[in-house]
Amino acid sequence: MGSPEGRFHFAIDRGGTFTDVFAQCPGGHVRVLKLLSEDPANYADAPTEGIRRILEQEAGMLLPRDRPLDSSHIASIRMGTTVATNALLERKGERVALLVTRGFRDLLHIGTQARGDLFDLAVPMPEVLYEEVLEVDERVVLHRGEAGTGTPVKGRTGDLLEVQQPVDLGTLRGKLEGLLSRGTRSLAVVLMHSYTWAQHEQQVGALARELGFTTCPRLRRPCHWCAIRPPGAHSLCRRYSTPAIHANPCRASAVAFQGQLKGEDVQVLFMRSDGGLAPMDAFSGSRAVLSGPAGGVVGYSATTYQQEGGQPVIGFDMGGTSTDVSRYAGEFEHVFEATTAGVTLQAPQLDINTVAAGGGSRLFFRSGLFVVGPESAGAHPGPACYRKGGPLTVTDANLVLGRLLPASFPCIFGPGEDQPLSPEASRKALEAVATEVNSFLTNGPCPASPLSLEEVAMGFVRVANEAMCRPIRALTQARGHDPSAHVLACFGGAGGQHACAIARALGMDTVHIHRHSGLLSALGLALADVVHEAQEPCSLLYAPETFMQLDQRLSRLEEQCVDALQAQGFPRSQISTESFLHLRYQGTDCALMVSAHQHPATACSPRAGDFGAAFVGRYMREFGFVIPERPVVVDDVRVRGTGRSGLRLEDAPKAPTGPPRVDKMTQCYFEGGYQETPVYLLGELGYGHKLHGPCLIIDSNSTILVEPGCQAEVTETGDIRISVGAEVPGTVGTQLDPIQLSIFSHRFMSIAEQMGRILQRTAISTNIKERLDFSCALFGPDGGLVSNAPHIPVHLGAMQETVQFQVRWTLPRPPTPPSPRPPTPPLPRPSIPLPRGEPGARGLNLLIRKNGRTVNLGGKTSVTVYPGDVFCLHTPGGGGYGDPEDPAPPPGSPPQALAFPEHGSVYEYRRAQEAV
Repeated sequence: MGSPEGRFHFAIDRGGTFTDVFAQCPGGHVRVLKLLSEDPANYADAPTEGIRRILEQEAGMLLPRDRPLDSSHIASIRMGTTVATNALLERKGERVALLVTRGFRDLLHIGTQARGDLFDLAVPMPEVLYEEVLEVDERVVLHRGEAGTGTPVKGRTGDLLEVQQPVDLGTLRGKLEGLLSRGTRSLAVVLMHSYTWAQHEQQVGALARELGFTTCPRLRRPCHWCAIRPPGAHSLCRRYSTPAIHANPCRASAVAFQGQLKGEDVQVLFMRSDGGLAPMDAFSGSRAVLSGPAGGVVGYSATTYQQEGGQPVIGFDMGGTSTDVSRYAGEFEHVFEATTAGVTLQAPQLDINTVAAGGGSRLFFRSGLFVVGPESAGAHPGPACYRKGGPLTVTDANLVLGRLLPASFPCIFGPGEDQPLSPEASRKALEAVATEVNSFLTNGPCPASPLSLEEVAMGFVRVANEAMCRPIRALTQARGHDPSAHVLACFGGAGGQHACAIARALGMDTVHIHRHSGLLSALGLALADVVHEAQEPCSLLYAPETFMQLDQRLSRLEEQCVDALQAQGFPRSQISTESFLHLRYQGTDCALMVSAHQHPATACSPRAGDFGAAFVGRYMREFGFVIPERPVVVDDVRVRGTGRSGLRLEDAPKAPTGPPRVDKMTQCYFEGGYQETPVYLLGELGYGHKLHGPCLIIDSNSTILVEPGCQAEVTETGDIRISVGAEVPGTVGTQLDPIQLSIFSHRFMSIAEQMGRILQRTAISTNIKERLDFSCALFGPDGGLVSNAPHIPVHLGAMQETVQFQVRWTLPRPPTPPSPRPPTPPLPRPSIPLPRGEPGARGLNLLIRKNGRTVNLGGKTSVTVYPGDVFCLHTPGGGGYGDPEDPAPPPGSPPQALAFPEHGSVYEYRRAQEAV
């Protein structure tokens, strides 16, 4: 991020609580600043205030807040914002009306059969974003070639259609004028088949603009997806949230930058959800939902991935309320349909998985399990250590274990916001939970030794780590990637305390923490490139006869991207393009957006690359099977154009002047107990310094814990690379251990959830894809239920019985382990004879197996048993069991439990009777 012209480059990430400012100053050095996003007593707008402060300090000039800033010192401003997300969450967007084809007025209200909570008896319907619905008299249908139908027209996808009813513009004009009179200025237009034949939508948009509507569809900007509901919901979100960005003070700050920053040579760009920058006129609310987190993904992809030699990277961003994880392996991984605040968005977004486990996640002990989240203490009252009466949280557990030092935090806590963190409050809150834990252990069904306060805190930290591993496994193992082959890029305020433990749990051997990890999203904005995408629907087969058409479409979209980026001032040498095809097997509903990045063109592929090989390879990796007998359909063609900004980070770290200085010594608790732990200051470390764990590395924005067996090293760029040692194997016994039980609960649940996601994605049935009308579960060796995913539970009872039947009668038996006793002659059969006794006197024999299921033997005279089976034999009629000549037990005697050896036999059965 050089400044050859001697001006400042600013990158600003405005979050809900803090605004991070990253500035590249003249001369190449870096300034960072963190300030409150809302502080009306001191300033009106946080991004503008951040720029003003840095200009004052670096340029040595006085810049009053009430005067315009001089733009002669500023080259560019880049921003990420959460305003679009907040507008959806708080429902504070623009007043908007929905125009839809007659007969479909409730289309977006009905939505799909998906429910946020399958077990909620009162499912709340999400609020709609529109205030009114106007039905448009028009209809376009697919041409069926029947006699008497109209003249067909050809759509953009190549499909033939017929216009059954043109748009009644006269009637529509009166309806739109009524909307204007009621104060609505924004329209979302959703018409049938507009993805391939957009003339009706364009006519409606032209009429709306003529009447004075400020937000409505543009000419020649038809829908890019072959559907109506998801693109309709996306269009509605765009009209609803984009005006909020223009009007909100955060977005207004960008407008203020151009108005108050005198001069027209200041480039102002915004981060979109897909990881690319866009100018203000191309920045919309529907593309800004992940604006802030996207900066972090770009940040570690531009730093960690390059420095680790191209090894795949997992991004781990742990904040106060939640943790975001993502993956980068040379190209950004996108999803093309997501739901935010009950609103479906169909636009490219970085694939970021979120779990409700952060520093502020609350800790509970429920039903014999350690539970972390999803409830959060929030910013107010915050964790117990904030001195505001807050609940026990992950932050409190780390503080009790000595992994956070109160002296490294500013005195901003307590009712007067002038006190340090309170370890005493954390211990008091933890003691209350520890009392519950020990009461359960000592008085429960399986008495066990009580746990110390530190062991309870350590248990909660381990469970929190396992909860945060689940989304990482979903990004790697569930998609055919080995998590141990990745580097863990850790950033965010709380991530450094858990990075080593999470890397160990996933088998990773390297953790990379950038020196600006507390502001990595702002750094990512500084290093990001400008992106322009072009996409259009398609309905061609992926076959040699269509390759020429696909190449022509891709070439046309590539020209659009290049022209758009050149119009923003990028020379052709700084522009690159990448082509994608949205492919699926015919007759299925699971399409994959495929790039031919690693599959060059062959004689049997389009010129842009071998998309077919890329699709088959990815399908097999993610789902474990392919369908070679089915043709492949192209749903969409897409080109992503990138204009390289040329900005590079040039701030060099300090050279070492000797061994690293230990700032202080402290006591930290680990699995084996307390250990002496040196504390280092990150600002005093230089290239080549090596620190052996355990140790703490303190920065103004984060605390990094290097666990025992790990080694931290300062890289050439001033970052921290931690080599993670192998985890010491532990033993899990049969004694009750609520910590291990909680950890295994998370792991088993993760497996069941991954099974469900694969089934959901590959299914064709709407009941399976949307209602999750299936069940996925794990069963033990005896067929008993261990863990089930949150799907429809009605199947689980039958599933257990089915699995147990398979285990007993179908699956092969494991080989018998060798016995230290002398071998005995083989027995004739593994069955036990059970004569019924004298007819009419002794009744029926009943066999009760160890799982509690009662079997009526009826007229059977034998039963097959397996190793470990334990039975109770009943004689309801008062008769005996075994051979007819054996005496019967006294009437009313309790059932006798008989434990049979590995292979039930007549001999062992008689011996058991004798013992009775």
